[in-house]
Amino acid sequence: MGIWNRFVTFMIGEPSGERARDSKGRYVKDDKSTPSTNEAYKDGRTPTKRVRKTAVKKTPAKRGRGRPKGSKNKSK
Repeated sequence: MGIWNRFVTFMIGEPSGERARDSKGRYVKDDKSTPSTNEAYKDGRTPTKRVRKTAVKKTPAKRGRGRPKGSKNKSK
C-alpha cells in the first residue's frame, strides 16, 4: 500500500464492510452503472480483501529403503 493510499484511508477511515439490505431484509447488489460507489455496502465503499495465511505442512518422516510395512508379500 502506498503512502497516498494510507493517507486517504487515514483521512476517510476504513470501509465498514457492513452489507446494505432492502426493506425485506435481503442483500442489495451493486449497480454497475455507477463505478464510483458500491451500493452493496452501507457506506458505499468496498472493503479491502485480507490476505489469508497458509499453514505450513509438515512432511512425514521418511522410512528407510526396503519392503514397506504392512505389505502383503511378507515372508512366512
